[in-house]
Amino acid sequence: MSGRMQDKVIIVTGAASGIGLATARRLAQEGAKVVMTDRNPAGESAAAAIPGALFLSHDVTSEARWVEVVQATLDRHGRIDGLVNNAGVGSMKTIEEETLEGWRFVHAVNVEGVFLGCKHAIRAMKTTGGGAIVNLSSVAGLIGAPMLPAYCSSKGAVRLLTKSVAVYCAGANYNIRVNSVHPSFLQTAMVEQMIAGAPNPEKMRRGLETTAPLNRMGEAEDAANMVLFLLSDEAKFVTGAEFVVDGGTTAR
Repeated sequence: MSGRMQDKVIIVTGAASGIGLATARRLAQEGAKVVMTDRNPAGESAAAAIPGALFLSHDVTSEARWVEVVQATLDRHGRIDGLVNNAGVGSMKTIEEETLEGWRFVHAVNVEGVFLGCKHAIRAMKTTGGGAIVNLSSVAGLIGAPMLPAYCSSKGAVRLLTKSVAVYCAGANYNIRVNSVHPSFLQTAMVEQMIAGAPNPEKMRRGLETTAPLNRMGEAEDAANMVLFLLSDEAKFVTGAEFVVDGGTTAR
């Protein structure tokens, strides 16, 4: 029985853990050929547990490495049907505390990495009939968070970059759809690290849980399922849109 992503070739960045790993697993379950990239070498063992997956070491801020990753994918599979720009970093400092160096690092990974991914994936996809791109933004790209100015700025940029690229691809008749996904706090390594670093971790955890009207944090698989839908043919008339996975956080 064929899956929803049968034989589609999908690159997932930041795939060593969290949403990226959950997405790679979910796509593979539905028949995709997954290329998992990350600067974390743990991605290699993660990929080994997923049938047919390929792991590539990848710093998403390097354009030269993006060219190599795209070419390696084409050499192995002959095409690219989808890209999940998931790699991201955060910085929990107020606007008065944040450094220019920290600000630039967050934007280099979260924005420039997405720009480079879109640029080079589109060049490959347009020659083989099109595809779909999903950019991971955040609810922090929709609403303000006082301790996350750099992160909010970067994720807001991803939201509008997504819309720009979507209308460009549509206007060029590339048959490439581009959408953004906006999770709230999910139970991922990044969030657990943020909780552990708080002065009162348990208070921090409870605060994150009660941010959502559903009164709990989501799971990485919740975002992965949304990504799966957007990459699948079920979303063939969906582009330039934003999808929240936030337990109702942005509804109030």
